[in-house]
Amino acid sequence: MDLIQILVLALVQGLTEFLPISSSAHLILVPKLLGWQDQGLAFDVAVHLGTLLAVVIYMRGEIRPLFADWVKSIATRSHSGDSRLAWGIIVGTIPAGIAGILLKDYVELYLRSPLVIATTTILFGLLLWWYDRSRKLKKNEHQLGIGGFLIIGCAQALALIPGTSRSGITITAALALGLTRSAAARTSFLLSIPIILAAGGLKTVDLLRQATPVDWSAITIGAIVSFASAYFCIHFFLKLLDKISMLPFVIYRLVLGSFLFLVFLPI
Repeated sequence: MDLIQILVLALVQGLTEFLPISSSAHLILVPKLLGWQDQGLAFDVAVHLGTLLAVVIYMRGEIRPLFADWVKSIATRSHSGDSRLAWGIIVGTIPAGIAGILLKDYVELYLRSPLVIATTTILFGLLLWWYDRSRKLKKNEHQLGIGGFLIIGCAQALALIPGTSRSGITITAALALGLTRSAAARTSFLLSIPIILAAGGLKTVDLLRQATPVDWSAITIGAIVSFASAYFCIHFFLKLLDKISMLPFVIYRLVLGSFLFLVFLPI
């Protein structure tokens, strides 16, 4: 990988992981459109680690009480503080974890095509637009019950399909349940932590089984750039959500999906 490829792919990962536009789709499409070889498993692990560190550090003010109250709820066998939210995040992670274990190979073999990405990009973009404009958005993440987290978790499992967008589908489900835009985004970010950690862990296991050499300079640069761009993205996305709707992201998805159909649809 040359420096341009490293920087572009790390920026793509960092900027798209937490926006409702699908990071996996962009990481598949960018090399295809630019004629680059696959970036390799080690680089994927590095940029995922960068985005994981970004969300953990940015959300540390919420994560600390969540973890403390979760531990306390186990010790006392009763809820206190933010323990319900912590348990909700755990419950919301289970469906995607099960789906990942059962369907990962199928997705890798059959669902990574540009036409699948074009279809899901448009379809789930329209779904995001519908729930963003049609619901009365009043609740925050602390008012969401275990059942609500389970619904969002089942939606998150759909993000295995490239183009769906993990962030996009979880925000859509949260909006459908009546959360405000910023609360839906925070919920999505909190749910991303165990999922990114699990995905990175699985990729690391796969990487350790390979005997291929590792380009440590590419990994280091990729992790740093993906961290910085993801942190920047989280901060400004949350700031903007109080002022704008999801419409700009919906328009982007519609344009991207239409472009992919034009480029890749057989005539």
